[in-house]
Amino acid sequence: MKVILGVSGSIAAYKSANLTRLFVKRGDEVQVLMTRPATEDRKSVV
Repeated sequence: MKVILGVSGSIAAYKSANLTRLFVKRGDEVQVLMTRPATEDRKSVV
């Protein structure tokens, strides 16, 4: 299956890593689209 994962914020980016890993482990092809806030490093999230 082909999956497009939209990530719109820094917390979503943090949480989506595990979700992406599960899709790939299942054999899915994953394309991730991120907004600018999702790409910014937030030390308070980790």
